[in-house]
Amino acid sequence: MKIFLDTANRELIKKWIPTGLIDGVTTNPSHMSKEGSDTKAVLRDICDMVQGPVSIEVIEKKPEAVYEQAKEIAKFAPNVVVKIPCLPEYMPIIHRLVQEGVKLNITLVFSEIQALLVAKLGVTYISPFVGRLDDIGLEGSNLIDELVIIKQNYNFSSQILAASIRTVYHWHRAAVAGADVVTLPPAVLEQGMKHPLTDRGVELFDNDWKKLNKPTLW
Repeated sequence: MKIFLDTANRELIKKWIPTGLIDGVTTNPSHMSKEGSDTKAVLRDICDMVQGPVSIEVIEKKPEAVYEQAKEIAKFAPNVVVKIPCLPEYMPIIHRLVQEGVKLNITLVFSEIQALLVAKLGVTYISPFVGRLDDIGLEGSNLIDELVIIKQNYNFSSQILAASIRTVYHWHRAAVAGADVVTLPPAVLEQGMKHPLTDRGVELFDNDWKKLNKPTLW
């Protein structure tokens, strides 16, 4: 499973890149709004820091304007993936961009049929939003389960990118289902690395070693 970091915070990206765990970064307008007004500088830094894909979302609304902005974003850096919301009016634009070789991440996907349609168009990533489905009383992780089955049924090339991950449980479910990618808030990534029994085990080993009264291993 590839792990993307879901943030536009450069300090957090800089913190996690040396671990070797981060395969890419996803940004969105909400993330960008927290990083100051010089969005171009922020995105340039992120693209330079990250070797893998960096998703940058369009902010235009009219289809033709979305198309033009998507083309502009795609030229920003070699590792850029353009994020476009899954709206009916954008389907011709998405099809056109795919035909022109633009890598797309279709975001705000909430149903199996939405995902099926954009997979049929050959987009690079499909981003189902797990946490937001939970917010309306549904089991968001079930969507990931079914999308993996649909992908296998039809041998689609689009990668399933589990998004809106709020908890380690969401991450766990996406991994068991077989999602290609998960994009994680830094806090969830950190939580996933920890377990109280690991901490307890280290403490027990340390206490037992101290009984030997040896400052070094040899």
